[in-house]
Amino acid sequence: MKLKTSYNLIRHGMCLLLLLSIPLFSWSSDYGALYKKANEQYKKGQYQDAVSLYRQIVDGGYEAEAVYFNLGNAYFKLGDIPSALLYYEKAHKLAPGDEDVNFNIYFANSKTSDKVEPQPEFFVTQWWHGIILFFSIGTLSVLSVLFFLAGSGLLVLYLFTAVVSLKKVSFYTGLLLLFLGMVFIFISNRQVTYFDDRRQAIIFSSSVNVKTGPVDQSATLFVIHDGTKVDILDNNNGWMKIRLSNGNEGWIRQSDVKEI
Repeated sequence: MKLKTSYNLIRHGMCLLLLLSIPLFSWSSDYGALYKKANEQYKKGQYQDAVSLYRQIVDGGYEAEAVYFNLGNAYFKLGDIPSALLYYEKAHKLAPGDEDVNFNIYFANSKTSDKVEPQPEFFVTQWWHGIILFFSIGTLSVLSVLFFLAGSGLLVLYLFTAVVSLKKVSFYTGLLLLFLGMVFIFISNRQVTYFDDRRQAIIFSSSVNVKTGPVDQSATLFVIHDGTKVDILDNNNGWMKIRLSNGNEGWIRQSDVKEI
């Protein structure tokens, strides 16, 4: 599995946006040194040392798709599939359209015991999710700023130019770019809401009995295993109501999972 060596989340070919987005992804020299050292340890096959270094960055409160992705890779190399999936999923929340992240999630899931078939989405819902998750939130922010700046510049040109044809072009193009900037802001909001409304977790216990209620005496509905992703529906005194992607629901102990 390859490492990510930069924090650029911009889609391929958007060179201009890459240049504009560099300040958004800047970080302290201390984190940069740790990240570089972690990558070096990973390339040497020192995966446990790489995990320790990546974790220092994560535990310091820094969130970045590349760190989560590489940390997931290091855990995968160590055979810790639940931890690998946890950090791949964290990377996915920051860069939902990243092909490498999505492939690694798929590949790591193929190594888990539970093969849960998700319920099919209505095609309109699937289409909408494809739109709002195509870009990362960072990319959407850059796009909105870029289009607002360009649109504002064209409207300023409209006010000061004396050429009639140029006034028309700058006015309507400026309005169009401002509208597109608002569209990207709207999509950003929808993406944030999408992830905020979906509390999810990864099972870390080797085998978990899913109960009918939040007490040990409740009947067991089914059994799930480490690496399985669940939706969190409710919490109750150390218990968590969960739902699988196939729609099955039940209660498990909070200590059996780690929230994404």
